[in-house]
Amino acid sequence: MLRAADMGEPQGSMRILVTGGSGLVGKAIQKVVADGAGLPGEEWVFVSSKDADLTSLHPHTSQALGPPSCFAVPPAIVPPSPCTSHPTLGCWFPPEPPDSLAPSRDAAQTRTLFEKVRPTHVIHLAAMVGGLFRNIKYNLDFWRKNVHINDNVLHSAFEVGARKVVSCLSTCIFPDKTTYPIDETMIHNGPPHSSNFGYSYAKRMIDVQNRAYFQQHGCTFTAVIPTNVFGPHDNFNIEDGHVLPGLIHKVHLAKSSGSALTVWGTGKPRRQFIYSLDLAQLVIWVLREYNEVEPIILSVGEEDEVSIKDAAEAVAEAMDFHGEVTFDTTKSDGQFKKTASNMKLRTYLPDFRFTPFKQAVRETCAWFTDNYKQARK
Repeated sequence: MLRAADMGEPQGSMRILVTGGSGLVGKAIQKVVADGAGLPGEEWVFVSSKDADLTSLHPHTSQALGPPSCFAVPPAIVPPSPCTSHPTLGCWFPPEPPDSLAPSRDAAQTRTLFEKVRPTHVIHLAAMVGGLFRNIKYNLDFWRKNVHINDNVLHSAFEVGARKVVSCLSTCIFPDKTTYPIDETMIHNGPPHSSNFGYSYAKRMIDVQNRAYFQQHGCTFTAVIPTNVFGPHDNFNIEDGHVLPGLIHKVHLAKSSGSALTVWGTGKPRRQFIYSLDLAQLVIWVLREYNEVEPIILSVGEEDEVSIKDAAEAVAEAMDFHGEVTFDTTKSDGQFKKTASNMKLRTYLPDFRFTPFKQAVRETCAWFTDNYKQARK
């Protein structure tokens, strides 16, 4: 295992730093790389919030920066230990923390991490994320923390001379009032949905920063825009997680207790779900082959969009749940649809095969059942 003291100039042609390396997408990239996607000359370095505080509002800010959890590939990857306070993908679901810690301090800590690792390439996944109801409650926190994280990471990458940065956005950044399908040209055409405007605007600003770094410094900083991601190592918290992992946890509990499954909302909103292992493959392709500054949507096709009701039924089938399913219409549906075009992706990768939705749901449900005690919930 590489330690900070071992970090000099990259021995191979690429040293890839992955922020948010211990969460949903980071874990998926680790698995895909370990399963054979890593190439000779690549060093993969996965860090989580225990390695460096990328924002001023995390309780680890006052602690000294330890060595990053770094792993060379090949021969193997060992996942970093999760943050014990907030064991997510460099993401936090905290109670409202104090705002007294100065942003300059976490900027210095981020810079220290980048100077130790000296990445040639960066996959930036770290973020404060959460489901619909947490976003509604904490829009300011989602804005402030994500803006701090993103600015610290992008500027540190610039300062150490990283050749490329790939950041992860979300389809929630698109305007609420728009035409469908949405595509990469429409990001800034109007305000996002009011339920998560803090997170959405913070993520939009990555695109603004990427374009500005290119205009002023010629940097190849770009972004991917995945649709709704799910898979092993997701956050299955019913209150704070996203819809599909929340449904998986609910079905598990309903089946265990012999009670009905209650789905929040009407079940009518529609989503395009992408399996985390598919997304990992595509992010690695973007890192190596995609050279545009303009972002690219990573999504299944429009024809693969499913309703929340359909998703709940798929989870029930995968977990062999035969109880009653009810819909709590007093709960908000959030944005009705965010149908995205993957035409740009298909011009580059016309033959890429996504894992069928029901198969991916079965695999995720099986992982959750097998890892119930340690799964994030």
